Amino acid sequence: MPRGRYSLHDPHDHTPLGEEHFHCAPGPSGWRYVARTTSPSGDTTGSVDLAVDDLGRPIRLELHAADWQVRGAALDGVTWVRTDPTGTHATEGNVRAHAFTGTSPAFLVAISRLLRLTPESPETRVRLVAFTDPVLAPLTVDQSWALVKSEAHATDNGPLIVDEYQVSTLDTGERHTVHLAGDVVLSAPGIELEELDTPPNVF
Repeated sequence: MPRGRYSLHDPHDHTPLGEEHFHCAPGPSGWRYVARTTSPSGDTTGSVDLAVDDLGRPIRLELHAADWQVRGAALDGVTWVRTDPTGTHATEGNVRAHAFTGTSPAFLVAISRLLRLTPESPETRVRLVAFTDPVLAPLTVDQSWALVKSEAHATDNGPLIVDEYQVSTLDTGERHTVHLAGDVVLSAPGIELEELDTPPNVF
């Protein structure tokens, strides 16, 4: 069960946004990721709990940020309930989308698991519902993913396979690179892996 810490920053101006302290593991139903997020000063700012099934579909998502809460799952596309800080108003949403996304590195691992690309696969389009900080507002986005290459890197624990993905946001034309090793994000825009206590799980 890898445990570790990501640092998060604004991908455009590199302003530090805080850290995500996580652990993740394969389970009987698929894969689960649990984390708490902290501000640059170390205060707890929220949490992430994501479980996906063997096919990479989100079977449970729970996000907390700035006292807002989202609970979601794959149901007729994806369905979620967003609750305001007072707890008096809850709004339900549903979109014909494949999965969720957001600032947490967990979503990148989950999407790669859902798409199961190989270097021979064509660019694959995916529709996602993103929950944007700081109030977890839902936004539907279309991306295309391509697995550029998989390379083995020698480590003390044997070879580590690193996958390099090219991700394009279709409405803006923005392209960026994501490096994954198993169920750990090595680097992505706004994300750096700072600590990891055990090797990543291999799917």
